[in-house]
Amino acid sequence: MSGSSLHAAIADAAARFGFSPTARLDAELLMAHALGIDRNALLLDIQRPVPPGFAALVERRAAHEPVAYITGTRGFWTIDLAVGPGALVPRPDSETLLVAGIAHFAGRAPATILDLGTGPGTLLLAALDEWPARGLGIDRSEQALGYARTNAAALGMAPRASFVRGDWAAAIDARFDLVLANPPYIGTAEALPDEVRRHEPASALFAGRDGLDDYRSLAPQLAGLIAPGGCAAVEIGHTQADAVAAVFAAAGLASVVHCDLGGRDRCLLATPVEAHAPQG
Repeated sequence: MSGSSLHAAIADAAARFGFSPTARLDAELLMAHALGIDRNALLLDIQRPVPPGFAALVERRAAHEPVAYITGTRGFWTIDLAVGPGALVPRPDSETLLVAGIAHFAGRAPATILDLGTGPGTLLLAALDEWPARGLGIDRSEQALGYARTNAAALGMAPRASFVRGDWAAAIDARFDLVLANPPYIGTAEALPDEVRRHEPASALFAGRDGLDDYRSLAPQLAGLIAPGGCAAVEIGHTQADAVAAVFAAAGLASVVHCDLGGRDRCLLATPVEAHAPQG
């Protein structure tokens, strides 16, 4: 790695990360991690020597390992989450579900929240940071739930957040004001970046050939999970709105599309059809 300054080391690292759309940011995050400081502190004080551990971090990223796995943490909404192998890396697009939930409740707060496929607790813990609610996270992966419990404890939310291993809502007999879900929605033949396909858990990514298998499983369960006045916010692939809305409609759910910050379809906000029926 040429040069001994942080500037040169970061530039050299970014040049090796050409596969990443955020190459410079990746290099800065790795440098901050190697120094044991946050990125803002790094940008304010760039005169330090390059730490000896930085080169090894660069090699890991150059092998397409996700930055979040290397640093062990990822920011999401208003919180920081511990993540690693076996847990889906939180993505900014998923924040659309929280924005949709805030719009639905319009100043009031949901009292109970269910997160189906919670992973490292991403959506549930972000929602509990937004509202003074209680919540339940469900996931098939005990490894992912380990991260979720660690994150709840670190954020001081353990008294309000419970986590249970399960297959969607199969074992749940309760209704919730807000149901959150980011199910797998990638078709098995779809191309993915190496850092996703090779490192993140396939069970959290792929959902059959058309990417809709988990929506088909989830849809029949949703209507019975939503409390009166509540809703379900479900993440979708940006080309899937019509297909998933049709699956939901067949299960008695009306849905409205919400777009992410890039203007792409990203969330269906679903409510039981009977909630829209005229009152006699």
